[in-house]
Amino acid sequence: MSDLLLYVLIAVALAFAVSSWWGVRRLKALHVRSAVREVAHEHGLERQRVAVVLNPIKAKADEARATIQRACLAAGWEEPRFFETTPEDPGHSQVRSALEYGADVVLVGGGDGTVRVAAEALAHTGVAMGLIPLGTGNLLARNVDLDVYDLHGSIQTALFGHQRFIDTARMKIENSRTGHSSSHSFLVIAGIGMDAEVVGDTNDGLKRAVGWLAYTEAGVRHLRGRRKKVAISLDDQPDQSRKIRSILFANCGLVPGGIDFIPQAMIDDGMLDVVVMSPRSAVGWLAMYAKILFKHKRHLPVMSVYRSGKVVIKCPEPMPTQLDGDTSGDATKVTVQVEPRSLLVRVRETLG
Repeated sequence: MSDLLLYVLIAVALAFAVSSWWGVRRLKALHVRSAVREVAHEHGLERQRVAVVLNPIKAKADEARATIQRACLAAGWEEPRFFETTPEDPGHSQVRSALEYGADVVLVGGGDGTVRVAAEALAHTGVAMGLIPLGTGNLLARNVDLDVYDLHGSIQTALFGHQRFIDTARMKIENSRTGHSSSHSFLVIAGIGMDAEVVGDTNDGLKRAVGWLAYTEAGVRHLRGRRKKVAISLDDQPDQSRKIRSILFANCGLVPGGIDFIPQAMIDDGMLDVVVMSPRSAVGWLAMYAKILFKHKRHLPVMSVYRSGKVVIKCPEPMPTQLDGDTSGDATKVTVQVEPRSLLVRVRETLG
């Protein structure tokens, strides 16, 4: 790698870190990410049976448990029922147990992975999910305008807040080389290509130390790389052949650092925003970054955005995939489809 390119990559990383910090400070003044079709409504329950799906290894898990117990006691409700996740079961059976218990609301305390698994089980049930953000990214909480640094406030919203329906999405992953296939829900952004490479190559120790900024370091290391040929079909239309580095499927677009990555992506519009990224060099990545940071509306040939309810991607060679920041295996074909208004979530009464 030439010295000039190295300096450019370092500059990109530093600019991203500084501007993201600046974005956090200005986030509330610039943009509120919320549902666009439905006004939040009261849940109408005088008494609630509360279940909590909790990842016990999270730093504030014990504090969350105690705060939830105190809040339910003060409200005169029965003791909340806790269901702890394990490395072997990140929430599937725990949510099923919560539903069998007859919960009126299921509070989910953990990171993006725990929230995604719980949402998959709660979708289409009509039982509300309350978000207790205990992770690094806390992507869904950010996109429904929760303060991810206010644990007490998040618990109050989860127990006593209003609620609204949001979209979820589902991605079927198929690998013709291995014969493996699976299907998973996601809530914010899934992807195939370089973004999944970055997720899989982020240093866990650095992530624990600096949080979401660890992805920047991994991203810089993966900027160089060849584009790969794929076939893209939107809403069952004929395939388009493209050479890409990454394709993102966005249900909503707000990511850590105050970056509104896809401003037009709304969480309950019944559509996905599909971002096709195909830069050849560091210059292309810089142009994309400037477009996102400054919200330029001018079209970039290396970054195209489409809106679709269903997307099919086929690739000759397996490519990595990710779901809301969790790696999900290699695929030669992915089918992504929105599930409109499938999940009921607790939100603050007043946004902004």
